[in-house]
Amino acid sequence: MRDSNRTVRWGILGTARIAEKISVAIHQAENAELTCVASRNPVKAADWAKKHRVKRSVGSYEALLHDPEIDAVYIPLPPSLHGEWTVRAAKAGKHVLCEKPLALNVNQAREMRRVCLENQVQLMDGVMWYHHPRAKQILDLIRSDTLGEHRRLTSAFTFCWETIPENDLRLQRNLGGGSLGDLGWYCIGASLWAFNELPQKVFGTARPYHDVDFNFSGIMWFSKDRIASFDCGFDVSMRKWFELAGTKGSLVCDDFARPWENRKPQFHVTDSYGNSTKYETENPLQETCMINHFCKIIRSGHLEQQWPDLGINTQRVLNALDYSARTETVVSLADFFPA
Repeated sequence: MRDSNRTVRWGILGTARIAEKISVAIHQAENAELTCVASRNPVKAADWAKKHRVKRSVGSYEALLHDPEIDAVYIPLPPSLHGEWTVRAAKAGKHVLCEKPLALNVNQAREMRRVCLENQVQLMDGVMWYHHPRAKQILDLIRSDTLGEHRRLTSAFTFCWETIPENDLRLQRNLGGGSLGDLGWYCIGASLWAFNELPQKVFGTARPYHDVDFNFSGIMWFSKDRIASFDCGFDVSMRKWFELAGTKGSLVCDDFARPWENRKPQFHVTDSYGNSTKYETENPLQETCMINHFCKIIRSGHLEQQWPDLGINTQRVLNALDYSARTETVVSLADFFPA
């Protein structure tokens, strides 16, 4: 039911560090309220609630899901728990904003989408940059003829750990760890977002650390002679850029995943003769943009299926790339988790 003035009441499952940014965004968003936080440790939940101005806290995830005063939940739990708690939240009638990667595999992600649709609740992964005003401006330009026929999208998302945190969940495969899921998710998503389709085949290669990919490189072949390639990793200085090159020019955004601090969000287009045009956009907090968009969907009463579809397609390509790297083979998407 549409209610344009409705306040969307949020709950957060867990007190992971990323939840701090989302709490700020909920407080900043229009007609949104951070109502409750849950932790399996009641004292930790209470302390977190006090620090982040949450109305109340509870000592179990189930208690939050069965709270009738919660409309939507944010799930920043380890990826190995995303499927279980998304399904539970949907069955409790809660809209779900789930951190990436969406799941451990595409079949699990499809089940998350099925249950959310069955219960008429929105599912969206927590990739924030899609919702920033710059993304819309870039996409409008991509859909125009400015770049000519698209040929290649190249991207990178990396950072360097000075000391490897051995107990970090990103270094534990059974929890959904690895640079591909943590960082490569953004690069894969950018390629699907820009080309608006799935690749036909993929190839990946990784430098392993224990049983996770510490550094990953991938290639994706699309129709119409288009290729996307990327690298991600925990052992290279901070990079978060992409370039889309076509027959008439190229577009470069050197901080697509998150705008650099102390600078207006920007990107530039360079033609075949070296003439470059810089574009600048407004700079709202991208987390707040995402929360505002999610709340708008809830208030509209109309689910936006392109968001779970994009998440599932990203998951499908990610799993295919991971399999490719582990088997040292090119993987056809038609044969891998077919639709």
